[in-house]
Amino acid sequence: MPNHLKPHDHIADREALCAFLARLRAEYDESGDHWENQTLASFLEALEAWLSSAPGWYANHMQTLPAEGDWTFFARALSAARHYE
Repeated sequence: MPNHLKPHDHIADREALCAFLARLRAEYDESGDHWENQTLASFLEALEAWLSSAPGWYANHMQTLPAEGDWTFFARALSAARHYE
């Protein structure tokens, strides 16, 4: 079952983000061969591209890009995942 966020969905806290990531990983384990970006390199490239165009995505869905997002926390988490066990 796809676990894509819908435009109206909201991740309210760190625990909800962890739960979402667990569902995303489970989806990959179950049907990752159907993902467009199956390698880490292509996934990170797509993540970078999406973040660059996020203002347009939000505008197309008649939403405002959240200014309160903790971008440093997200970057730190991605960086830590390189070595964290």
